[in-house]
Amino acid sequence: MTSLEKPDILLVGCNPADTAFVCKALAVPGERGLAVRGVHQFPDALLHLHQGSIQAIIFDLESSQDCGLAAFEHLLTAARRIPILILCDAATEPLARQAVERGAKDYILKSHLQEFRLCRAVRALIERQLAEESAHSQQQCAEATLSCTGEAVLIFDNSGHITYLNASAELMTGWSLMEARGHAAAEVFRIVDSVTRQPAGDTFRSLQSDDRQGPPIFNGILLRRDGSETAISNSSASTRNRDGEVTGGVLVFHDMGAVRMKVTKLSHLAQHDVLTDLPNRLLLKDRITQAISFAARYRHQLAIMFVDLDYFKKINDNWGHAIGDKLLQSVSSRILACVRRSDTVSRHGGDEFIVLLSQVEHAEDAVFIARKILSSLAAPYSIEQKHLYINASIGVSTYPGDGQDAETLIQRADTAMYDAKKLGRNNCQFFKADMQARVQDWQSLEGNLRIALDHSEFTLHYQPKVNLTTTEVSGVEALLRWKHPERGVIQPMDFVPIAEESGLIVPIGQWVLQEACRQARAWMDAGLPPVRMAVNVSAVEFMSRDFLAGVRAALSATGVAPQNLELELTETVLMQDANGAMATLKALKSIGVQLAVDDFGTGYSSFTYLRKFPLDCLKVDRSFVSELSPESGNAAILHAMINIGKSLGHRVVAEGVETQSQLDFLQQSGCTEGQGYFFCHPVIAEKFAEFLELGVRESVVH
Repeated sequence: MTSLEKPDILLVGCNPADTAFVCKALAVPGERGLAVRGVHQFPDALLHLHQGSIQAIIFDLESSQDCGLAAFEHLLTAARRIPILILCDAATEPLARQAVERGAKDYILKSHLQEFRLCRAVRALIERQLAEESAHSQQQCAEATLSCTGEAVLIFDNSGHITYLNASAELMTGWSLMEARGHAAAEVFRIVDSVTRQPAGDTFRSLQSDDRQGPPIFNGILLRRDGSETAISNSSASTRNRDGEVTGGVLVFHDMGAVRMKVTKLSHLAQHDVLTDLPNRLLLKDRITQAISFAARYRHQLAIMFVDLDYFKKINDNWGHAIGDKLLQSVSSRILACVRRSDTVSRHGGDEFIVLLSQVEHAEDAVFIARKILSSLAAPYSIEQKHLYINASIGVSTYPGDGQDAETLIQRADTAMYDAKKLGRNNCQFFKADMQARVQDWQSLEGNLRIALDHSEFTLHYQPKVNLTTTEVSGVEALLRWKHPERGVIQPMDFVPIAEESGLIVPIGQWVLQEACRQARAWMDAGLPPVRMAVNVSAVEFMSRDFLAGVRAALSATGVAPQNLELELTETVLMQDANGAMATLKALKSIGVQLAVDDFGTGYSSFTYLRKFPLDCLKVDRSFVSELSPESGNAAILHAMINIGKSLGHRVVAEGVETQSQLDFLQQSGCTEGQGYFFCHPVIAEKFAEFLELGVRESVVH
């Protein structure tokens, strides 16, 4: 209620003369006046109460003498927290006293009624009610605050008897507030010295002294109501009135065991990774420093292994971070199972882990553990009914040869890990001095790659596939080249791994697909016969969410028939998530796109999956063709692989054909197609157009 609002007073049951007197008495000029609403019947009073603006009620018992108390009680129930002032005469004064006992705030005899006195009584009634409500609200707020605090709070009066316990104090003492109220505080809060087991001093009496600072903090043992004990720390202070006299005290205490547990937990959280509960960088650095001190003293070696998961980003991109987090937890468990208890496995961040082998006799010890880790991580993961595959690249540095401190050893293990990635991933490499330059070169190329696409530095070369029966061109493979402004032409093997690791392979791969389809269309528009255009697809591209949309967009934009586009994927790409791969392959086949397994024989696909996958072609890896000789035994293997492809109804393409003898063997074995330098080196689009016009018999480019 603001100062501009006049409180509404409800006048119930007065006769007209008394009503006029009350209205006149309360209608003080200015802001101090009170607005009066007069009603005679009880139902009318209820209507006004429901409007919610009434601040006080004046009830005339005399006019309701026959049913005065009953009417008053109904009004009291309906009015709730609105104060009621009774008007009465000498005859009804006993009833007025009963009304006060039942809840009315006061009564006034009509014979003593004066305008000034009535106005003052009503205003005092309102102000007292507001003060009581404010005090009640503050008390409720204080009790809620004390209930929410983690500290136990006990309040007692000047005689040392309990007046309040919060929920924490109830839990720690074993007393409820209702049971404890009125009991001596020393009976509820029993403490003894933790060393002597003697009862502590009388905290409650000492608070009555004139020492306003209160007693010092005391650590001791709290004896609970059931006899159990809890180590506590407590502090206390006296409460005083306006005159400075002690009126009681407040005791605050907490469980020291719980505090120690909380401190221990916070310390653990500060030193461990939240997701895997492995030691974090802070704790790892401390352990490496200690291990170096021990190794230096006893002339031992130690090894640092930097483990980085290959293509982990695609897991998060395609299955979400929840699946990725569970995979990281599984990976951490597998790495832990591969090392000794004295070793430390730490999560360095993201998909990187560091292993401290605190004592190694020889470098071969680290090699053995690295192989265990690689083998363990390569096994399939079953997470939320999804079968996932992940590999790792591992770099190793050793003390004292590769560094004298934790930071140097970690940095050089990281350098060796990059070399492992460059050499094909899923392997382990030890740090060597010349690696530093190679890693810097890797990082430099990654920076250059980020602008190469915008600067049109990529180009495609084309190599034909030849039908080994008719010797006609049966297809062509688009091969990516990078024309670096300073380094010249960079081969795919030197930059594709970097593009895959950084995720740049996705936009680069989309450009290759678009450009290959555009070139195929350009040859057709020039009057050349249509040829099947083959494009390599990396694991990161294949697993990206927009891959299918990108294929459809390339075909739509160029007008190339889907059957004239062939996508080549390795066995590893298909088997990393066989079920997911199956769905994508079926979607591609529904479009009409041709599908080939590249580098066949170097992966780990099973015959069962080869039968299930909707494939059109198997490309036998060049290693089987290049090593073809009677002594090597590869002839029988190659012949068997060709027969497997034919038995599945697939075209079989042999890569790396370079000699006439290799061609003769492939023709005799019934191989469908061949590709290699014997027919044509990869050439630019214009040269390939010439090759296509002349035919294989007349133009073999070397």
